[in-house]
Amino acid sequence: MGNKTNGLLALLGLGALAWWKYKKSSPEDQQKVKDTINNAKDNLTKFGNDLKDKATQTVDQLKNKAEDFKNEAQQSAE
Repeated sequence: MGNKTNGLLALLGLGALAWWKYKKSSPEDQQKVKDTINNAKDNLTKFGNDLKDKATQTVDQLKNKAEDFKNEAQQSAE
């Protein structure tokens, strides 16, 4: 339990330090941070969409294969 508490306190401390440093930085530096965050958000969104598309394609391929096997089984049973 102590490790979790210490870890959370350390994370909270780092967050407070980052916020303080951000507030003291120049407007140009603040804009750089905002741009970096927005770029990372866009990249994560793109990655998530690509992953979703790949999963959808895989599901469609599996459905087609299952349908093919079903048709083969029906033809061989006749």
